[in-house]
Amino acid sequence: MEKVRIGVIGIGNMGSVHASYLKAGEIPNAELTAVCDTNPQRLKWAKENLGEDIHLFDNADAFFASGKMDAVMIVTPHYHHPPMAIQALEQGYHTLIEKPAGVYTKQVREMNEAAEKSGKVFGIMYNQRTNPIYQKVRDLVQSGELGEIKRTIWIITNWYRPQSYYDSGGWRATWAGEGGGVLLNQDPHQLDLWQWMCGLPKRVRAFCAFGKYHSIEVEDDVTGYVEYENGATGLFVTSTGESPGTNRFEISADRGKLVIESGRITFWRLRVPERQFNAEYRGGFGEPECWKCEIPVYGEAKEHKGITENWVQGILKGTPLLAPGTEGINGLQISNAMHLSAWTDSWVEIPVDEDLFYEKLQEKIASSTFKKASEDIILNTEGTY
Repeated sequence: MEKVRIGVIGIGNMGSVHASYLKAGEIPNAELTAVCDTNPQRLKWAKENLGEDIHLFDNADAFFASGKMDAVMIVTPHYHHPPMAIQALEQGYHTLIEKPAGVYTKQVREMNEAAEKSGKVFGIMYNQRTNPIYQKVRDLVQSGELGEIKRTIWIITNWYRPQSYYDSGGWRATWAGEGGGVLLNQDPHQLDLWQWMCGLPKRVRAFCAFGKYHSIEVEDDVTGYVEYENGATGLFVTSTGESPGTNRFEISADRGKLVIESGRITFWRLRVPERQFNAEYRGGFGEPECWKCEIPVYGEAKEHKGITENWVQGILKGTPLLAPGTEGINGLQISNAMHLSAWTDSWVEIPVDEDLFYEKLQEKIASSTFKKASEDIILNTEGTY
């Protein structure tokens, strides 16, 4: 195979972006050959903007059965990601899913098992992994440059969304349509990066406010506290109701402190590790000598196109994936644990109790009396992609 034929299922906001750059030839050795959507207006858009040579489908079964592509990008509402990925993989397609991996880990685990059996290249659109800043932070942690981590703090509140955003689609910010709020829509990238850089915590205690700043039934403000296996702690604060917002990530460790903010990494480096200083110093008051270092970062974040190009190269050349699809479950473990902690008012261990989470989620869906202003309703089992 010299060129990968790609089909996109779901050509809403993000799907149309992926389809457009594929059609424009911006991904080497890849071409767009088919799209699928149940919304006639989106298919009309595709015909007018993607060209007459693109095969159009209005249902998933016909799309997957067509054989018009070698690989599939799944860009549908959250609940559809695992079942459609399973269908694609089982029918022999390399598969790339949009974030999040799914709504609940039980479903995502089944998807991962199907991917392992398929032997196909399976990726997830964690485009922030292409950012050289986060790649550098991960390197500093994994190389031991920071020493043992003591605390992580991520304040990510620059996800401001007005009410009109939530009103723009019936599936948005509902338990049945989206499966969650800021944790599942806006934060999958940060939750993935958090664990990618620092590892998964062992337990979570979270406080979620549901519809605090908007007329929605899911969370739009969250404060989560986590504990790691080595005794380190972490804090994750997020919201779609603050303006101006903040995006600041801080790691405190034995050899100093990293601060990631405004596109820069600042390393407050200790000349002597804190634990060593603590054991050896005899002067009463005092603390280790500290140097302020601006960490150089090279390269550019290739975002969505970078993940797509990497996936295509994985198909053609066996290039290791920057964002393997099976790793999508990791960040979801944290968000599922945060939801479950808020619902049960208790600590939640990771890996999360899959059956209990699913049971509580179904209770939320069944007991919902929330009515959306929008008539564009999309439920977890049917509707427009």
